[in-house]
Amino acid sequence: MPIKPENRHRYPPNGRAIRAAILERADDRCEQCGIPNRAWRNNATGQWTEDVGLADAWVLDGDKITRIVLTVAHLDHAPEHNDPANLRAWCQRCHLRWDVDRHRQTRYATRRKYHALGDWFDVALEP
Repeated sequence: MPIKPENRHRYPPNGRAIRAAILERADDRCEQCGIPNRAWRNNATGQWTEDVGLADAWVLDGDKITRIVLTVAHLDHAPEHNDPANLRAWCQRCHLRWDVDRHRQTRYATRRKYHALGDWFDVALEP
C-alpha cells in the first residue's frame, strides 16, 4: 500500500536501501511463510510459481492469480523505528495478518471521522 503524503515525513529518506537490506537478509522470501518475492499464486489451486509463463497460462485458463510482492513490516507499527530487529520481510498475506487489529482500529476511526456525527455514548445527557 502506498504511503500517504501526510505520513511521508515519518519514513526515512533511505527507505529503499533499508528495504533492500531486509529483503537480502530474508533471501528475497517471506520471513513468515517462505514464499518467494515476485512469485505468482493461483487463487483457485493455491499453488505458486516463479515462472511468468505459467502465470500467463493461468490467466488464459480463466483462473485468478495474485502477484506476490514482499513488504517490509514494522513490528511495533512505528515507521520511525527502523532497527533491523523491528523489521520483517513479509508477503501481503502475512503482513495483513500481523496488522489485522491495527487495521480494525484505524478503519473504525476513519469511518467515524468521515461518516458519522459521533457516537451516541459521546453525547452528554442534559438533566
